[in-house]
Amino acid sequence: MILAIDTSSAISVAVVDGDKTVAARTEFSPRGHSELLSGMIEAALADAGIAGTDVDAIVVGTGPAPFTGLRVGLVTARTLGMVWRVPVRGVCSLDAVGAQAADAGGGQITVVADARRKEVYWATYTNGVADGAPHVSAPADVQPLGGVVGRGALLYPDVFPDAKDADPDPAWLARVAARRLEAGDTDFPTEPMYMRRPDVHGVPGA
Repeated sequence: MILAIDTSSAISVAVVDGDKTVAARTEFSPRGHSELLSGMIEAALADAGIAGTDVDAIVVGTGPAPFTGLRVGLVTARTLGMVWRVPVRGVCSLDAVGAQAADAGGGQITVVADARRKEVYWATYTNGVADGAPHVSAPADVQPLGGVVGRGALLYPDVFPDAKDADPDPAWLARVAARRLEAGDTDFPTEPMYMRRPDVHGVPGA
């Protein structure tokens, strides 16, 4: 049983057993991560009919995403991992969207997420595998390959007129992690991918 969490865009939780999604909860609330996430985890576990001690591992999205919401998901995952004594594996949140899009049609795809400050996070994928590291740039500077998916692209219809909506599905985070494990990958850092300094930092005037 895998508990998967992503807070890079929507607040999303899934309980995954192999390739099957046993339970899932999602809510889009840009400022509600701290208030909602714990309750959503409890609800998803209850829907799955398991307790936290039945979880074998936790997979968490590492972004890229703005500071606050991403931090809540990562801290929660690490804390639960310590309490339940299970491994916590970090996966780039965009990878979940890229893998899901590939499963639906394959080929090349560009995933675009909102980075605020009139910028976007983006990455390209070929058959569900990232072509390189994510980027952060102005929408007009994105160099898309194939179709474009992601909530961030919908904010700029003049740049991405044919974009399709998508948020990272934590069940797909779990599937990406499982595929990488099967391929012998053991590198799953849980460090957040901010890709720039937080919106709020330091002490004003300091």
